[in-house]
Amino acid sequence: MSANFRHEFIEFILARKVLRFGEFKTKAGRMSPYFFDAGLFYDGRSLKRLAQFYAKAILAAGIEFDMLFGPAYKGIPLVAAVAIALADEGRNVRYSFNRKEEKDHGEGGSVIGAPLAGRVLIVDDVISAGTSVRQSVNLIEASRAIPCGVAIALDRMERGSGELSAVQEVEEFYHMPVISIATLEDLVAYLQAEKEMASNLTAVNKYRERYGVAANA
Repeated sequence: MSANFRHEFIEFILARKVLRFGEFKTKAGRMSPYFFDAGLFYDGRSLKRLAQFYAKAILAAGIEFDMLFGPAYKGIPLVAAVAIALADEGRNVRYSFNRKEEKDHGEGGSVIGAPLAGRVLIVDDVISAGTSVRQSVNLIEASRAIPCGVAIALDRMERGSGELSAVQEVEEFYHMPVISIATLEDLVAYLQAEKEMASNLTAVNKYRERYGVAANA
């Protein structure tokens, strides 16, 4: 995988139809010109490729971490796959994930895998309302470990209820970075280079002007 992995990721999600263009109603009631559905990474080859992109983005960010944590449910296959991809890159780290309901028999507890310890990097698909991040942070801190960041696939760079995006709110509130494989800026750059996608670029730019936020300095 080349250094320009963000461009390659946009190509990948378009080819897999995980990223589609059209008119899609968001949870906030907005009509978005594009839709990203990470639930469509449902075969071995695409999950492997996705995990490789996560590993590339995490290593490029240079963040210090000791282990990975995947919040149930979407984070469970992601965190396992990313741990494998990181091992292939020469970085072997422990990982764990949680179950929605705490188990009171067998091994018990709500965390499966390695005990939460040290600096923990959360792996999830996207950040929308930040609920999954909050629950993960609470669980990690309850184990006296340190949440040190979140890795996601795509940052829509879109305002929430205020002036900040969901990603910016997480970064500001928890004082930790959010690593994304690609952002809306990367998508716009890709569309600008593809003349046959001019109509999609126009629609995305209009939406961005209305609901977008600037990148963090």
